Amino acid sequence: MTQSLRSRTRAMLHGIALGDALGAPVEKLSAADIRARYGRVRSLDTEWHKMSLDAAARNGRVRGNGIVTDDTLMTLALMDIYGDTKRHLDAWDMADGMVREIAWKPRWVPELQREAMLIDRLFYPEKWIFQRHQLANCDPRQGGIGNMVNCGAAMYIAPIGVVNAANPKAAYDEAIAFASGHQESYGLEAAGVMAAAVAAAFVPGADIESVVDTVLGLAKDGTRAAIADIAGIARELRGSGADHEAVCAAFHKAIARYSVMGDDVNHMPEKVGRLTDAYRPSRLMAIEELPLALGFCLFNGGDFRASIEDGINSGRDTDSIGVMAGAILGALHGDVVIGDDDRALLDSANRLDLMASADVFATTATAILAADRAAADARRDALGALGVGP
Repeated sequence: MTQSLRSRTRAMLHGIALGDALGAPVEKLSAADIRARYGRVRSLDTEWHKMSLDAAARNGRVRGNGIVTDDTLMTLALMDIYGDTKRHLDAWDMADGMVREIAWKPRWVPELQREAMLIDRLFYPEKWIFQRHQLANCDPRQGGIGNMVNCGAAMYIAPIGVVNAANPKAAYDEAIAFASGHQESYGLEAAGVMAAAVAAAFVPGADIESVVDTVLGLAKDGTRAAIADIAGIARELRGSGADHEAVCAAFHKAIARYSVMGDDVNHMPEKVGRLTDAYRPSRLMAIEELPLALGFCLFNGGDFRASIEDGINSGRDTDSIGVMAGAILGALHGDVVIGDDDRALLDSANRLDLMASADVFATTATAILAADRAAADARRDALGALGVGP
């Protein structure tokens, strides 16, 4: 049975929150560290590996037991921007809507266990949105220039795939236009490709193979090469009996050609002044998270839970890998993947109502899509009057 747009939107948002909350307790650990400490993370009832540290060492944050991070909160912020504008977005909406969402709209921030501005929780590349647009008053299309190149835009861009459901090229273009106010280079490219993947997942009859083939037709430069390499390995290893450790090793060896981060992802005084190609613009590089997420989705044949779990147990930026896999596969499968117990814990732990948020956004997206269809019909009629077309 074909899942409706509302069903797929519910599952997409659930997949984002689930991947985020599953991955957050082990973020920045290597795959080997996760295996040694946890075996395999399978449950939302997982304690953060930093919880034994004092509050100062944790920056006053809490994680684990269902708590989501900025990946989910910024996704909800983007959904709210669509709710306010009720149209497609561009960089001016980053300069206006996203600045308002992160800097001037108080909300419950689960990691801080208090109401706060989202910017109080954000990492520096996301705080950049406020600096560039409100403080520096830049041309919105140039907002991403000079930012640390990372997955920060790709991690929350999935809603753009919904408002361009079944039209991956339009999703790619809108994501690039909007996220140019936040990211540049391969960080911006990843946002476009991620939105396209979500849009491709809405095509009736789509599967993970068609989603990956679609994004390979749109992706550019190092991002395309990284996805192609990881996809090739995933297809080769699928059904071979390779265990998770072997798959991780193969994926990490391949992605090392496009990302120099490796397992050393923590920032510390010893790194001050160190020469590195990490986080700087390049046509040859790619973020790790999206190629790895797609790789685990392919390896598992599109299985929702197995793909998310494999992604977050692979180490490094675990929550964002889980978010991307969860968003794509949620949109692909619809709300049959939503577990009642997980949904209840995610809502209670974060003071959210994910189902209600998804339904409101689905209504907004449906109206935008209907307007697109009407505009396409009007253009077809105009072209017909000019003697173009059948």
